[in-house]
Amino acid sequence: MAILKRGLAGEPVKILQEKLGVSADGQFGPGTEDALKAYQKEHGLSVDGIAGPDTFLAMGLPELVLLTVGSRGEAVKKLQTALGIPADGQFGPATAKAVKEFQEKNGLAVDGFAGPATLAKVSDFASAFSPEAIAKANSVAADGKTVSADAAAPAKSIWKTITGLFS
Repeated sequence: MAILKRGLAGEPVKILQEKLGVSADGQFGPGTEDALKAYQKEHGLSVDGIAGPDTFLAMGLPELVLLTVGSRGEAVKKLQTALGIPADGQFGPATAKAVKEFQEKNGLAVDGFAGPATLAKVSDFASAFSPEAIAKANSVAADGKTVSADAAAPAKSIWKTITGLFS
């Protein structure tokens, strides 16, 4: 998920709420925003009440990370550095091109999105994007139930939902 903010709803919001320890109803409202701001302040993040890649990584929610055109922050800067391109922390067309080249060289789906599968291959991110995190990103069904990595894939995973927003 590129970002989560007030007014959004769904399984990614529910995952965030569970991590924050607030009522996990899947609706990003004022209570979720307040809890998120408190978390961000406590952990030295930008206190804006918006959960993006930097917040997801700090919270240990790599399954929600999606870096794409328009993403900004330390995670983007870290990716750019690892790809050997100028690191300004803003994911623009040059970063998308570098991501596509990286994906092609590493036998990944070439879509220009830096999600869990791509970031797991980037040495600077590898420890955060374990095979378990990738499986989790691909195994949370649209109805909110987690499916074992050994079970049949759900009809619609959280990752397919997230990337579908950008297609």
